[in-house]
Amino acid sequence: MSEPSSSGRVVVLATRNAHKVVEMKRLLEPAGLAVEPLPDEIELPPEDGTTFADNALVKAQTAAAETGRPSIADDSGVEATALGGAPGVRSARFAGPSATDEQNLEKLVLEAPADSRLRYVCALAYVNPETGDERVFFGDCRGRLARVRAGSNGFGYDPVFIPDATGDNRTMAELTDAEKDAISHRGHAVRALTRWLRP
Repeated sequence: MSEPSSSGRVVVLATRNAHKVVEMKRLLEPAGLAVEPLPDEIELPPEDGTTFADNALVKAQTAAAETGRPSIADDSGVEATALGGAPGVRSARFAGPSATDEQNLEKLVLEAPADSRLRYVCALAYVNPETGDERVFFGDCRGRLARVRAGSNGFGYDPVFIPDATGDNRTMAELTDAEKDAISHRGHAVRALTRWLRP
């Protein structure tokens, strides 16, 4: 078991997504929250909930129960207005149960028109087994579908998501880490969590 951080705040991050681990550490550590990876032996439940909050909460609950430590988990995805809000909670498996990021992105580009409205959504669950606290925080980022993919940063649908907040035509994958964190759905959700955690 790790020693507490200097701020006394350590959270277990309930994910197997290496990209999310990097992004969450980048977002949380400046706020005084040290991030611990999920122990290898813990099996996360399937993401079969009907909402982002359902999926995030069950993962955080599982990690907290197994480790006895405060735990966080997110579920996030993209909603396309032209597709009635799809892929939504199925964003990671839009093109099939074992689809790659590339396959999911290709399916979105094929099915949704260029310049149509998109919204990134993040539900971030916090579960503390020591206090009984269970909370879900939300963030979103609105934008549109790019005509052509661009950029090599980010992951998932980032190469075709042009956020409104930047006021230009760059995709999420063309932004610096700092630019992305300032406007992203995950950035907004993390800031809501850290505001709530502040003494």
